[in-house]
Amino acid sequence: MDASRRLSGGTAWLCCLALLLIATDSFGAQKQGTKRDAAARERGKYLVTLGGCHDCHTPKRMTEKGPALDGDRLLAGYPSGTPLPPVPQGVAGPGGWGGLFTHDLTGWAGPWGVSFASNLSPDKETGIGAWTRETFIKVLRTGKTPGGRPLLPPMPWENLKAATDRDLSDLFDYLMSVRPVRNAVPGPIPPKGGSAGGT
Repeated sequence: MDASRRLSGGTAWLCCLALLLIATDSFGAQKQGTKRDAAARERGKYLVTLGGCHDCHTPKRMTEKGPALDGDRLLAGYPSGTPLPPVPQGVAGPGGWGGLFTHDLTGWAGPWGVSFASNLSPDKETGIGAWTRETFIKVLRTGKTPGGRPLLPPMPWENLKAATDRDLSDLFDYLMSVRPVRNAVPGPIPPKGGSAGGT
């Protein structure tokens, strides 16, 4: 075997060894990244639960023990096509009650008009599936939708704007991991003689 063949064989062996080391390192980094991603999603789930996001954003089923979260529509918001009960005149407002809510807490009426809990599932057309992490964080920091409309009560965005970037990022990771639910939530209804923003 001449020197050029020995050199060629040696070079090929070194290339294979280098590729193996790179692949092993990439797999290790990928495995670590997967663990970090899973931890972020689990922490986000904890924050969603602790923050009471399901209270308004998940429709409920009435059971013999009272209302229970509808597991098929987690975080899907006000169910589209559900008739809005009539809002009694003169009940909510200055000197009266601050607000009324639907039986499953996904629709709210008050001096701001009527607001509906948004679809926070990752459906790309009716939920937040097309949002970026940066968009999500900006909405919760500013209290405005990507279109610039203000978030309405009872959304506690002023509490959430105090959250850390990590908190909001983990929330986003969890929301992106739940099952997408196609549910087009109606836009807000402004109060009579005024205007309202969106949720």
